[in-house]
Amino acid sequence: MAEGRGRAAVVGAGFGGLAAAIRLQAAGLDTTLFEARDKPGGRAYVYEQDGFRFDAGPTVITAPSCLEELFALAGKRLADGVDLIPNDPFYRILWHDGDRFDYFGDAERLEAEIRRRSPDDLEGYRRFYRYSGRVHQAGYRELVATPFLRVRDMLRVVPQLARLRADRSVHAAVSRFVRDERLRQVLSFHSLLIGGNPFETPAIYTLIHYLERDERVFFTRGGTGSLVRALAHLFESLGGELRLSTPVSGIRVEGEGRAAIHHVTTRDGSRPFEVVVSNADVHHTYARLYAGDPRAERRRRRLERMRWSMSLFVLYFGTDRRHPDLAHHTVLLGPRYEGLLRDVFHGSSLPDDFSLYLHAPTVSDPSLAPEGCEAFYVLSPVPHLGRARIDWDREADAYGDRILAWLERFLPDLRRHVVTRRHFTPLDFERELHAHHGSAFSVAPTLGQSAWFRPHNRDPGIPGLYLVGAGTHPGAGVPGVVNSAKATVATLLADRGA
Repeated sequence: MAEGRGRAAVVGAGFGGLAAAIRLQAAGLDTTLFEARDKPGGRAYVYEQDGFRFDAGPTVITAPSCLEELFALAGKRLADGVDLIPNDPFYRILWHDGDRFDYFGDAERLEAEIRRRSPDDLEGYRRFYRYSGRVHQAGYRELVATPFLRVRDMLRVVPQLARLRADRSVHAAVSRFVRDERLRQVLSFHSLLIGGNPFETPAIYTLIHYLERDERVFFTRGGTGSLVRALAHLFESLGGELRLSTPVSGIRVEGEGRAAIHHVTTRDGSRPFEVVVSNADVHHTYARLYAGDPRAERRRRRLERMRWSMSLFVLYFGTDRRHPDLAHHTVLLGPRYEGLLRDVFHGSSLPDDFSLYLHAPTVSDPSLAPEGCEAFYVLSPVPHLGRARIDWDREADAYGDRILAWLERFLPDLRRHVVTRRHFTPLDFERELHAHHGSAFSVAPTLGQSAWFRPHNRDPGIPGLYLVGAGTHPGAGVPGVVNSAKATVATLLADRGA
């Protein structure tokens, strides 16, 4: 450690916390990473059950360049510890009536799919791709790791965003270029992967289409958990301290300005740190970790007035047979699209119908299940607990049964071959991950809650407190939270004169 750089605590070993801890330790700060659960990963936890290995959360790995940066800080390469398997197709989209679209990464095959479906939309798609590239340049390359700490930071980019009509929704932006409604769905569903409604999330998120085609979509051999383990090992190889099964129960701030000390309390007692980077749920950070601090109380009240992303019901299951012609990532769309999303994001009860994301990791890595078996997780967007206070302890098994029954239209005779299963509900998001309202993606990515309008990477009132993760800029998703760490740590180091 460079003398005088001080001690840093990182709370939460999700992707954002791991990335922040690596950057801090590499910069010379003596960094301790606290994680409440028995494994690192946060939402990227790993369950092992009956010979099956299930990734709990993120499954789509794109923009590996932001991960490469972390390994380069230690003089290593991502490929030294992680084997990325390219997905082909990126996704398969299946509709309830048997219609199908394979979403390829290379232009020739993707355009062939578009031509087969709607030849008149081919040129419109090409224009959309060029538009997505301009948005990617402005919204990702230039702004994703830029902290928005002052109003003038936001005003500086307003003209550029206005030219790109970022005030439009993702679906509205796509609709300017293509007419076929199902093709519009194909090109707009991505915002759901970061907790946003395509009819409300700003068009800046159309950059995901270009980002995926530019940097591809991958899966990590051994599951996403193997990437988490590689990052944790990287942190420890730099000299960092990883404390698992060590929840932080409270943090007390003593002093002001650069002299402030954060007393971090766990079951082992209290330890002093000059700076704290919280990768915990942003509401939990202010409502629980800094409870009693009037500055945190003001932030808590403001957060409770914000809009929060939907929640998820996730069903993990394994079968005793393999399934031919199965894509690694499949999006299964029901008869309603906009109406179902309206019910999920604004409704007060559980919708009767489904649109689902089906993850089949054994397509890429059969070692994640016993020989001859298949591992799955299926994700159903549902209202968060602040909108629909469903008794998930009572409803979960029946809801999982309904999902499996609906999946049989795509995977015939499925239920007879399920040999193991488990689920994770909005109530689990609230209890295990301390997620406000059981929200799966924190603060919703709406226009009025993006960039400067999101909780800032550096708290404006509590000296020495910084945020990473889905609740701060730039938002959810693996590239988002990893880049939040880049923005946050750069700010922290600048504040400390490094």
